Amino acid sequence: MSDQNKESPGGAEDGDKAPDVGFSLPSDGAAEPSGPSEDVAAESRDRALARQIADALGAVGPPGWRQLDAVFVLTTTTGVAEVVYTDSERSMRAEPPSPVLEQARAHRALVAESDGEPYWRLLVRLSSEGEFEVDYDFGDEPFPEGQLFDPEAYRADLEEYPRETLPVWLAAYIGHGHRQTRSPQDAAIASRADKSAKVWPVLAENEFPDFPEMWARWSCISAAFVAARSDWGPRVLPSMGWFESSRRGGATLYSLPNDRAVLSGGIWEAPNLHATYNDGANMPKFFAGAPDWVATPVLNPRAATGLMSFAYWWEGGRWYRGDSPAAEQCATAVPGVWTANTTVGIVAGLAGQPPNAEQRSAAASLISAAEVGVVTRETLVNLFGDDGRFDIDGAMYQLALAGVVASLPEPMLEEEAIFRVRGYIEGRGLDTTGYPLDQLVGDRFSCGWMVYVPVPSGEISIGRAIFYIADDGVLEHSSSSTAPTTFVKEFEQRFQNRQGAQ
Repeated sequence: MSDQNKESPGGAEDGDKAPDVGFSLPSDGAAEPSGPSEDVAAESRDRALARQIADALGAVGPPGWRQLDAVFVLTTTTGVAEVVYTDSERSMRAEPPSPVLEQARAHRALVAESDGEPYWRLLVRLSSEGEFEVDYDFGDEPFPEGQLFDPEAYRADLEEYPRETLPVWLAAYIGHGHRQTRSPQDAAIASRADKSAKVWPVLAENEFPDFPEMWARWSCISAAFVAARSDWGPRVLPSMGWFESSRRGGATLYSLPNDRAVLSGGIWEAPNLHATYNDGANMPKFFAGAPDWVATPVLNPRAATGLMSFAYWWEGGRWYRGDSPAAEQCATAVPGVWTANTTVGIVAGLAGQPPNAEQRSAAASLISAAEVGVVTRETLVNLFGDDGRFDIDGAMYQLALAGVVASLPEPMLEEEAIFRVRGYIEGRGLDTTGYPLDQLVGDRFSCGWMVYVPVPSGEISIGRAIFYIADDGVLEHSSSSTAPTTFVKEFEQRFQNRQGAQ
């Protein structure tokens, strides 16, 4: 936006609170200029007209209004406008009268004549005391929701008012042409073509941290921000890390099967995109040499709007890239995962301001545990405490989604084991003749329960049903024909294999 202009009431005698509007209002409510007052005439023509627009809105405002805020969103072919009147208790939205909208169009043309290019949005504020502010928005930041037109409207405007450069976000909106999207089908075709043409990706050695460490650190920062009950910071979703920085950059990190990953995103006003959209350079070949699994479903959403400025992929224990900038040029779009010490500083800083030695040590233990996948609730409590000030459960959920939590489940209660086995028997319609389910009992072993109905005293039963349920919920059906000691030994081994134990 341009520099904001503000003025106090002018042209009024002491004690006279009426603003100097400089025009009369006809009976139908439409404002018609009646000639500028002395004070307004001394101002620039564009400022004078902006003041007339504000005063016209004030003249048709509801009784008792204290402040009005109006925005006019304009191109040569279309436009929308809204004014909000507020008093001491409420606010009311309204559309400006048509003559005022036409005044705004004339004002935009006037600014274009004097400044060389028109604004996209005009914002005016007026108080009932006569204090006036005006601001011109040339698109330095994306327009608010509901104030962005179809690309054709901006293209038509540029034909009438050519500009040397556009903000990268707007230039991309108008002209990205889906050049950054890469469907799975296109990815497969391009990958085969690259191999045939001997186009290889760039090995990005010693740029980003190795993916496993990067993923663990990302999850720790995410967990720490959740623990601190902050809406800021990165987050972890199933198989994806997400981050949007305060500098308008951001990235996504996708974890894929077979030790693969994709990191992509964009920095604000990226030089490579500025060159593409404003200087006529070719779109960077972000996917040069990329494998076919680097495709739109695992790319940052900026790719759909033409604002992705880098893409990296992890394969075979190394990071690769096409025509993307070096990692250091992407730093503002990625959370602080560069070194373990960087991550420790961020995480500890969320636990205490400033963090003490114990908190830094606990943060280091958290990062170390995450990097080997053995974080426990106690690991978090050692850092944040357990007095309710921090959201430990939410933080644990972030770490669990990332897969860095110690995998051994909590021991199952006997009552739950019996409940689950009974549900299994009834759900499968198993024959329970001579096997009363209200007599089920459980015997604990190292990783679960053996659940069964005891044989009545004095009787011998061959092949009587026995159910084994592990602490992770896996249930297996056996019988007394297999010695329980033999079955339990094999059952424990299967449990250990599932948990990744040796």
